[in-house]
Amino acid sequence: MYQKNYDRWLHHPNLHPSYLEPLKTMDEETKKDAFYTTIAFGTAGMRGLLGPGTNRINLHTIQKANAGFAKYIATHGEQAKKQGVAIAYDNRHMSYEFAIESARYFASCKIHAYVFPQLRPTPELSFAVRYFQCFGGIMITASHNPKEYNGYKLYDATGCQLVPEIAQQVIQYVNEIDDELAISYTLTKKEEDTFIHIIDQTCDQSYYNHVKNIQLRKELDRSNLKIVFSPEHGTANIPVQEVFQQCGYQCIPVMEQCHPDPDFSNTASCNPEEEIAYEKAIHYAEKHQADIILVCDPDADRMGVGARKGDHYELLSGNQSGALLIEYICAYRKETNTMPQNPVMFNTIVTSDLGEKIAASYGVETEKTLTGFKFIGEKIAQYEKTNEKQYIFGYEESYGSLISPFVRDKDAVQACLLLAEAACYYKHQGKTLLDVLEELYQKHGFYHESQISIVAKGQQGLEQMNHMMNSFRNNIFDSIADLEVIGFEDYEKAIRIEHGIQKPLEGFSKANVLKYYLIDGSWIAIRPSGTEPKCKFYYCIKGDSKDSALEKTRTIQNFINKKVEEV
Repeated sequence: MYQKNYDRWLHHPNLHPSYLEPLKTMDEETKKDAFYTTIAFGTAGMRGLLGPGTNRINLHTIQKANAGFAKYIATHGEQAKKQGVAIAYDNRHMSYEFAIESARYFASCKIHAYVFPQLRPTPELSFAVRYFQCFGGIMITASHNPKEYNGYKLYDATGCQLVPEIAQQVIQYVNEIDDELAISYTLTKKEEDTFIHIIDQTCDQSYYNHVKNIQLRKELDRSNLKIVFSPEHGTANIPVQEVFQQCGYQCIPVMEQCHPDPDFSNTASCNPEEEIAYEKAIHYAEKHQADIILVCDPDADRMGVGARKGDHYELLSGNQSGALLIEYICAYRKETNTMPQNPVMFNTIVTSDLGEKIAASYGVETEKTLTGFKFIGEKIAQYEKTNEKQYIFGYEESYGSLISPFVRDKDAVQACLLLAEAACYYKHQGKTLLDVLEELYQKHGFYHESQISIVAKGQQGLEQMNHMMNSFRNNIFDSIADLEVIGFEDYEKAIRIEHGIQKPLEGFSKANVLKYYLIDGSWIAIRPSGTEPKCKFYYCIKGDSKDSALEKTRTIQNFINKKVEEV
């Protein structure tokens, strides 16, 4: 099959000339991986390796996605086409080209396209959809993936990534296209001038103004806080520094990582979930005796945090930074009597229980969603219509949060600003972020959260991952590391088993996720990544102290690792 696809590409008259030589020089293993399947256009859009091939991100697979989305828009009539799409892109290889070609394709379909003239963060794309009242949006990014990747994310009219119900309609139109190389278009100069609109700086300034309005204590003296900041060569550089400057913060940028570099030349990793992403930032922080370190991923939807502890810096997880933000927000609202009626906080089924405990202590309800911020965006839109509950905060364990829902995706620019305010406020009280985190553990219990991923590349890796998930699904543990399993959830089968009794699992779309609940209040979740070739194991382990939680985590992880090896 892969050879047939390869030959079709190699000899196709519409093949973009830039792909001919790479095709001719492919070794057999690369050829197989590039053509054994069609890159999945799923509920999270597309993400994959750059290069020629049906299983790669390239001009032809991008246009296939555009053709499907354009057809979906056209089915909603002339008004939808007039509303059009907003398009943004990050610093990666081919991001600009993919964005411009997307705009030109939509223009050829007489669908208006609003395009940023330079790279912009994902949250500003979400904002632009709402700002221009577009029918949808496109973000060209591979988020925190390595330099070899790129991707394509779709947004609805609310600025939220497409939820499964809508995404399935787009997927159907995309899958109806048999030959991605056969897609072509003509575009006259008049059509280009009529349907392609370059976004000017008024959208940027409106976004910055909205971000600045999330501040809770605008009167706070910010002169005593030193922040080291890195955009990891990505889109956060200008917006974060601009907002900090306008709000009066002392921000020290990691200069080597500020220019938009698709090769990420001056960082060991562009993923704030990895310790090596902070190496240069820590060096800067030590030199300047900074209070906190803030690091964003390339498309600026994720924020990583480092906090000073004596003469070194301790990195916080997304669960921990999320817990600090919900504590700061709720404490302020209680202090100022500004807590709304029926407040609600959203997080996901793989997010630590600590945030939920904090929220509950302030009378704030927590609703959980599947992994993927689109589900939180969907909840925001639901309650915006019904006014049944009032949004307070939303976050995921994967370093993404949303303070104010004028954006409907994770927003690291907002997160950086409010986390800096929290650090500044606590410093005036003689506390660090780590001191506050310790207080939260003392009050709500000690949690150790961790994530381990098993990489499974290519067709064989996919088969191994499916086999492993099926094994864990069909052979449910009675106990894990001598701790009784009191509950088990299978989100694909939509069932919950509690103390041996099976019940329907309601309120979630079906997803390939398993979750084990242990008698001591700990849990383990397992899911294949929707954007990377890996299977993720999430651990939220509760202990009587930090050390006991850590030791228990090691024991449970060893148990699971042994079971994985047996599979």
